[in-house]
Amino acid sequence: MTASQDHNRSLHRYAVAVACATFVLVVAGGLVTSTGSGLSVPDWPLSFGTLFPTMEGGVRFEHTHRLIAATVGALTVVLALWLARREPRGWVRGLGFAAVGAVIVQGVLGGLTVLFKLPAPISVAHASLAVVFFGLTASLALVTSPSWLAPPHPESDAGSPSTRILALTTAAAIYFQILLGALVRHTGAALAIPDFPLAFGRLLPPITSSLVAYQLAHRAGAAVVGLLVLWTAIRVLRRHGAQPLLRRPALALVALLGFQILLGGLTIWTRKAVIPTTAHVATGALLLVTSVMLALRAQHLLLAPTGAHQALAPQGATT
Repeated sequence: MTASQDHNRSLHRYAVAVACATFVLVVAGGLVTSTGSGLSVPDWPLSFGTLFPTMEGGVRFEHTHRLIAATVGALTVVLALWLARREPRGWVRGLGFAAVGAVIVQGVLGGLTVLFKLPAPISVAHASLAVVFFGLTASLALVTSPSWLAPPHPESDAGSPSTRILALTTAAAIYFQILLGALVRHTGAALAIPDFPLAFGRLLPPITSSLVAYQLAHRAGAAVVGLLVLWTAIRVLRRHGAQPLLRRPALALVALLGFQILLGGLTIWTRKAVIPTTAHVATGALLLVTSVMLALRAQHLLLAPTGAHQALAPQGATT
């Protein structure tokens, strides 16, 4: 192995570590909300005017979340600087700096949620940007991997819509569903419909309040996401099943979808118990990141039927 290859592997491993740390941060943020600890520490950026308050009650969840966030922020800055010095692809360096920008804005939004006493719009924005940041760090782990840097062997992407477009559409739908989930979570609408899979014992209940509307929209969004995930997975397995870099994330999407539906039901059946509620948030983030990985790999490995090369260049590209 050459020194350059060894360095590339070290960079990739560090990027994977940052992505894993970001997932831990997502879980920690979910725990803060699931345990109702968002205002356990009433000030920001300090905690009760200190760096290390007494870790008891909800303070354990909220202050631990802050410590993890600070650590992830520092790790992200190091990753961006590493990419700036050693990464030849301009668009990858840009992703690194975008991740830094996202984590800074995310920190500010987290502070504002405390200072303004958990207003729903800021809380929803905070939750929504969290998964975008997770997607950025996971994307950096992917595009620095040996499998991405190896010369691709493109396949034809016939069909209407193309697999590339279908994968992108699925990722966009999952993100919109996460937005709806954040709206449900931060407006107190999680139990506005108290039963599942029916709604007040019916398929289409009367919409008696905005909270019921939010919950019903989230359930409808889940149905749309489910259909798109299944469509995408079937397309990949039928046309690109011999390509493990596409087959594996497609199968993972289906598995995560089934688990996420179960967790959604458990959240309602257990009246928002901490473990299933937090796991529902974490699995939603994993669903989004897996769909983004599939979409990126489809763009990288598949060609338009005309033969025009749409894949991203494996090395040295600046666009």
